[in-house]
Amino acid sequence: MRVAAAKAAGSLPSAASPQSLAERAFAALEEMIVTLELPPGSLWSEATLSDRLGIGRTPVREAVQRLADNHLVVILQRHGIRIAEVNEQDQLLVLEARRELERLIAVRASRRATAGEKRAFADMSRELREAGERRDVKAFLRRYFVAKKFLARCAGNRFAEQAIEPLHTLSRRFYFMHYAELDDLPEVARLHADLLRAVARGDERAAASASDRQIDYADAFAKRIITREF
Repeated sequence: MRVAAAKAAGSLPSAASPQSLAERAFAALEEMIVTLELPPGSLWSEATLSDRLGIGRTPVREAVQRLADNHLVVILQRHGIRIAEVNEQDQLLVLEARRELERLIAVRASRRATAGEKRAFADMSRELREAGERRDVKAFLRRYFVAKKFLARCAGNRFAEQAIEPLHTLSRRFYFMHYAELDDLPEVARLHADLLRAVARGDERAAASASDRQIDYADAFAKRIITREF
């Protein structure tokens, strides 16, 4: 059931199969990149990352390849793995793509989610808002990841789901890098919570509008960061 999958998405898989180990490595490395524990531009070896995670090199290699496909790392033959730099101008392109995909996903999830899934969205909305009010950015970003992944799954379009995943990760890292400059976490959390509540009600028009407001805010945030030196 998709609700159960959403709950499980917040933690690393516990099974020891090669696939689950690769998923664990990906989830751990992705969070370390988003929260700058692996800083942009830093160089790492596959062996070092494997030791750091306590996961074998083969699953780590699979995870790194997926991260490269998502524009988060650059694999340098015979030189290791470089964490991708954050390009502030690229964030505007990320948001341009997200705008159309987010609206599609929000509308389709409002239409297609089951009653149980809508209840889950209502719970996620509350949790996001609470994390924002506490100004707990890591808790917010983890809940954001789970909610966005579940939203895309419930939309029932696997192509949109696949396309939106790396864009969300790039946006999460950009926000984590700059959120303290604007000190706006409660407002950001409210915007995301509003979207989830609209989906929970099955209100397609409200979900589309909430999705656009969310991207409008993110676009303004990115432009403020880009022009702060002017």
